[in-house]
Amino acid sequence: MSAVTRDEERYSEVGPGPLSRWSATVYWVLVIEALVVLTSLPGLVGLLFLGGSASNVPLVMLCLLPVGPSLAAAVFAWRDFLAQGRPGRDLTPARHFLRGYRLNWLDVLRWWVPTLVVLAILSVNAVHAGGVFATAALVLGVALLTWAGNALVLSAVFAFRTRDVARLAAYYLAAKPVAGLGVLALLVVAGGLAVLTSDWLVVLLASLLVLLLVRNAQPVIADATDRFTTN
Repeated sequence: MSAVTRDEERYSEVGPGPLSRWSATVYWVLVIEALVVLTSLPGLVGLLFLGGSASNVPLVMLCLLPVGPSLAAAVFAWRDFLAQGRPGRDLTPARHFLRGYRLNWLDVLRWWVPTLVVLAILSVNAVHAGGVFATAALVLGVALLTWAGNALVLSAVFAFRTRDVARLAAYYLAAKPVAGLGVLALLVVAGGLAVLTSDWLVVLLASLLVLLLVRNAQPVIADATDRFTTN
């Protein structure tokens, strides 16, 4: 079969025109967003009944448990989307998302659970300590979330052991500082949206934010692929 024929077959799902490509991208965004919400639904429902009291922080973190695997599945799906290239993008985002969820949910929870525990401790300290201790807790929390952005991508795209994910996520904060700054920028955007509008707007934009995360992480993914995978 010739290369031209293969390209023609690819275009049978997504046409070559810009309108078709944009429509396909919007479709991916909507489907992945719906799946992120659906797979995170038990935790999201729990958050509806929790107030803003500091005493609820442990319960908030418990409600966020399903979010880690959901975001990792979204990373996996968007990685496939970008790897396909424009001529080869299909219209089955749910298949990619569900495959990513099936492959990665347990691996992600192995580091996501302790991350939430540490974030809960830092949050309580930031609320009750005040002054310098509150500032230190806030800085450590932001650093941990930036590390978690790298860990999310690495654990979703590669089959690394948990300890290797932890080490590489920290390593790439120094080795690829621009990517780390990109994760930090996304955190600032998400936090700003939550403060200025609503937490739920961040939830509704989760698919787009993950797409930006995956685009930002391309240098990390490329370096890890070259170093730690075989063709």
